[in-house]
Amino acid sequence: MHADGELETLMVRYQEGDFSAATSLIHRLSPRIHRFFAVQLVSRAAADDLLQETWLRLHEVRHTYRPGEPVLPWLYAIARHIRVDHYRKSGRTSAREQSLDQTPEMPAPRPASGATLSLEEMLAPLPESQREVVEMLKVDGMSLEEVARATSSSVGSVKQKAFRAYEKLRERLASMGSLS
Repeated sequence: MHADGELETLMVRYQEGDFSAATSLIHRLSPRIHRFFAVQLVSRAAADDLLQETWLRLHEVRHTYRPGEPVLPWLYAIARHIRVDHYRKSGRTSAREQSLDQTPEMPAPRPASGATLSLEEMLAPLPESQREVVEMLKVDGMSLEEVARATSSSVGSVKQKAFRAYEKLRERLASMGSLS
């Protein structure tokens, strides 16, 4: 059976009260969702918290899943909203805090030519919207339509974000001497 079909079947069983199906979903999808958060957050603990919050929210809104629809775009839309809520909350918190240490940040050292960067390091300079589109398209193998649904945007917007991200990644690789 196709992997997407298996996810849909598990989700329908979960909606019907089969919590072994929920366990299977958690084991199969948690690494993807965790990576979605980890790429954009500095702290592994924050990514862990957001992953847990995503599964709690999914449990609360599992009745909104429409059988026959792809599970991944629906789940990524939930995860994306969790992340936005996290940024809003942290923005409000940091606006109230006063920094005690005002040391200037040192620029990150450039990797030596020939050095390899991790996916997170390559995607880090991209704007958040471009990072999430590249991750969904290339890492998770979602279609343009699925990414558009997950990000609440049009297919054209997803294509444009992906194109701009690819351009920036090419420029970065060329400046590092990794691309001819």
